[in-house]
Amino acid sequence: MIKAIIVDDEEKSRITLQSLIHLYCPGIEVVELCDSVQNALKAINRETPDLVFLDVEMPFQNGFTLLEEIKDPSFAVIFTTAYDHYAIKAIRYSALDYLLKPIDSDDLKAAVNKVKTMKKPPGSSAISYDLLLSNLKIKSGPIKIAVPTFEGLQMINSGDIIKCTADESYTHITLTSNEKLVVSKILKEYEDLLADLAFFRVHNSCLINLRHVIKYIKGEGGYVIMSNGESVEVSRRKKTELLNRLARLQL
Repeated sequence: MIKAIIVDDEEKSRITLQSLIHLYCPGIEVVELCDSVQNALKAINRETPDLVFLDVEMPFQNGFTLLEEIKDPSFAVIFTTAYDHYAIKAIRYSALDYLLKPIDSDDLKAAVNKVKTMKKPPGSSAISYDLLLSNLKIKSGPIKIAVPTFEGLQMINSGDIIKCTADESYTHITLTSNEKLVVSKILKEYEDLLADLAFFRVHNSCLINLRHVIKYIKGEGGYVIMSNGESVEVSRRKKTELLNRLARLQL
């Protein structure tokens, strides 16, 4: 049985989520409902939960304050929020889960199943939370992202990524160090995740970092030369958009 705590300042939200968990998430026992960060800290020390459903937006202290207050947290966190705002990106960069309110039962089941099946090495939860808190402070420029490799989570700087290449249900990430990571996520997930950081999908199987483009060579679609010397083809239908993006990047 997985022990869970719900942290949300709105009583209706706490009760609704508890009901959804009871209906759709067997094996999860909600042991405490908390209306503030301070009450949640007491409950965590008392109950030692395996999972915390944590509301992002709360008065006085938001959900992220809770993580700052706890040293070496060992529990999993699923964030809940009514707003699809800047914090969502930071949560996703850190390989953490979130649910948008009103919470959909299928999304809830998927997030809980991840917690049930995940096998993280000791300390990886704390590393993800530290990464999240660090990224929240960055207003612009490269950020760090957590990528799930066969060995566990690896933290990489987005600016060090040259390209991401699709391989069925996996993605190969090429770094400036010449290291290549095999990641258990599809390319579309990284296209969505890195879209605001000057990354562009030049064809179905490849996402490139525009800041690592050295040269564009003309052709039907043409191709680009990356900073590591590799050539990457550009699909004909992506050519114009790519050139526009490169032009704007130089401004």
